[in-house]
Amino acid sequence: MDMISNLGLGLDAALTPYNILFCFIGTLLGTLVGVLPGIGPTATIAMLLPITLSLSPETSLIMLAGIYYGAQYGGSTTAILINLPGESSSAVTALDGYQMARQGRAGTALATAALSSFLAGTIATLIVAMLAPPLTAVALRFGSAEYFSLMVLGLAASIVLASGEVIKTIAMVSLGLIFGLVGTDINTGEMRFTLGRPELADGLNFVAVAVGLFGIAEILRNLEHSVIRTAVVRHVSGLWPRREDLRAMLKPAVRGTFLGSALGVLPGGGAILASFASYALEKKLSPNSERFGQGAIEGVAGPEAANNAGAQTSFIPMLTLGVPANPVMALMIGAMIIQGIVPGPQVATEQPVLFWGLIASMWIGNLLLVVLNLPLIGLWVKLLTVPYGILFPAILAFASIGVFSVNSNAFDLYVMASFGIFGYILAKLHFEPAPMLLGFVLGPLLEEHLRRAMILSHGDMSVFVTRPISAALLITAALVLAVAFLPSIAKRRDEVFVEED
Repeated sequence: MDMISNLGLGLDAALTPYNILFCFIGTLLGTLVGVLPGIGPTATIAMLLPITLSLSPETSLIMLAGIYYGAQYGGSTTAILINLPGESSSAVTALDGYQMARQGRAGTALATAALSSFLAGTIATLIVAMLAPPLTAVALRFGSAEYFSLMVLGLAASIVLASGEVIKTIAMVSLGLIFGLVGTDINTGEMRFTLGRPELADGLNFVAVAVGLFGIAEILRNLEHSVIRTAVVRHVSGLWPRREDLRAMLKPAVRGTFLGSALGVLPGGGAILASFASYALEKKLSPNSERFGQGAIEGVAGPEAANNAGAQTSFIPMLTLGVPANPVMALMIGAMIIQGIVPGPQVATEQPVLFWGLIASMWIGNLLLVVLNLPLIGLWVKLLTVPYGILFPAILAFASIGVFSVNSNAFDLYVMASFGIFGYILAKLHFEPAPMLLGFVLGPLLEEHLRRAMILSHGDMSVFVTRPISAALLITAALVLAVAFLPSIAKRRDEVFVEED
């Protein structure tokens, strides 16, 4: 009954005209950036963070969440129509979706992706609502030692699940932790790593860093090459699957939903891993596996359900523990912080309208995605022909105005530009910037809990191993890191996590 009453509270908040409007804006923007390869939800959310200052906390998070799961939906559109996934998690969808489009079944493929995503989003949101309260209750019992160990585990898991070489990922996490230390020491009040710049007394501006790493760097990468995007079809018809198609897609979509829901909570790239795992599972279960890659509807339904379910359940660690499962969740935590909300399990008890309103809004957003976007397929096809040279000046101007508006400080623009160039260099050297952002977000929290635990234990380091939960989390983190260096795991990571340019 508690869950039903809590969801009722959330629906009351989410169904206000104002929140429905921003849920609509979020899902529409998410679909747009998912359709346009090379932009993505991470860069978009980073650039929209300044706007959230003028919105209420629940409205801003509802909009940002809509952008994230809307982009998962939009990525399938380009994967099916032009064999160019808008999101990495939609890379598998292109294998069979594009072949279906070439066979004149583009409408069926798009409808399959939409309906599978809707089913997955609906069920995954219910899973979030069921799991969030008990996890929150457990997390409220955590002390500083447990939180420190939990964050160490989160960073360790992100190293295993991120793309690229393990050593490079560790370097990125470490660099993010160092950047997170810039500013004023929380205990002594001394300035550190500021290079004598008073503008850095409060640390590096999170919005400037995020926009630079994911917005400006992406612009620079996309300007390197001009991709000619041509859709297989100009007019899409038959947007409702036949009865036999519905039967064929139902079981893969359900399996993909539960697989994606389980993998989505993992730090790193849970949604990406889920889509690949779902495709592999469906191919293994199929009596005619040779159909995969030739236009099998199961190859669209399963992965699309998996990546959308993974996107929804990635909110669980962020909402219940205050630990981001991926870069987008790190940005969501940043949005909470700039609104004056301390992320963690206390959000559910101190901000129930925010907590349950965000969860309930996912149902509304998933319904909006199906109702609004299938009729807009023609518009998305036309947008694919817009040259990137026209898009990037507008994106750059919008990003700059947004970053400046946070503190009205020109220094933040220099930080944004510096991290944009730095992010571009990292991409050229095949370093993944996402783990660095996770380290940057978790660094101050990690330090705070470390120092608090040390103060409470009078400087006794054994507090981290004598408390059972803390010790178990640290042992798990050590095992996770050890597994990351196994040759078979390293090879598998290289096969699965491939960035789509």
